[in-house]
Amino acid sequence: MPPKGHSPSDSLRAAQMYYLQDLTMDAIARELRTSRSTVSRLLSAARESGLVQVQIRSPFERTPELERSIRQRFGVEVHVVPVTDTLGDAEVLDRVSLQAARTITPLVDSDAVVGVAWGSTLSVVSRHLTRKTTHDTVIVQLNGAGNPQTTGITYASDIMRRFGTAYGARVEQFPVPAFFDQAATKQLMWAERSVKRILDLQARMTMAIFGVGSVDADIPSHVYTGGYLDEADLKYLSSNDVVGDVATVFFRADGSDEGIVLNERSSGPDLRLLRSVRRRVCVVSGAAKINGLRGALAAGLVTDLILDEGTARRLVQADDGEALA
Repeated sequence: MPPKGHSPSDSLRAAQMYYLQDLTMDAIARELRTSRSTVSRLLSAARESGLVQVQIRSPFERTPELERSIRQRFGVEVHVVPVTDTLGDAEVLDRVSLQAARTITPLVDSDAVVGVAWGSTLSVVSRHLTRKTTHDTVIVQLNGAGNPQTTGITYASDIMRRFGTAYGARVEQFPVPAFFDQAATKQLMWAERSVKRILDLQARMTMAIFGVGSVDADIPSHVYTGGYLDEADLKYLSSNDVVGDVATVFFRADGSDEGIVLNERSSGPDLRLLRSVRRRVCVVSGAAKINGLRGALAAGLVTDLILDEGTARRLVQADDGEALA
């Protein structure tokens, strides 16, 4: 029953404000002109009377089994984020990014060099990071962000800044184009001392954090929608069986990247360098990225994987040779 002096309608109002409007108990108390303890009792009454029904969807039947299968088949540490089929793509991305932020933070230590690739997924992850005090840690940008329409500095720097702020780390940006017009120009730029300093930092990475780019994703990867690639580039990728990229470096379904000319113009790290990094955290949201994810796993780019339940199921099904729905 509701507290003395209050009716069931008061319990309903309090429940609507708390569960549907995300108001705090203190805010509800002010609006109802009562105490916080009374609001707590109103919410308890709403649950006990059936006005509010709490349902918990248990992931324990499927999620651990998916994690075991992925861990055994691909040799990676994995976190499968349980989500319902009713969630939209943006909501799934937010849930995965929240889990990724919680997974990454304990891994970031003092005296670390953490490489971060910009992108749609890492942008959301960066917004969920929580503070952790580290000393002498560096966040280094993995690939340039400039294109013919923009320098990309604001977009990339916001992501790097959030990582730096979360961990009290120094941030080193990479103010070069995502793709050079000519491979020869890239080689000349790579000889510049200011650029070599960033490349040297990347070579000392103890951790790399990235998403998987895919032109087919329901939430398109920023590299494919932000003016970085023209029509000719996209046709080239298609004709060369490219399935995805990590930090604007492209690869095929079998993980190979040899002979992909566009990589010679990319500012992203050579995949051999990436494979040498001790901890490589990959965050993937959306089953449409399955081909890119499989390519990244085949390339040996991932040591730690955070992904949603639907993508995890498709990954296991694809490895079993089943038809993808």
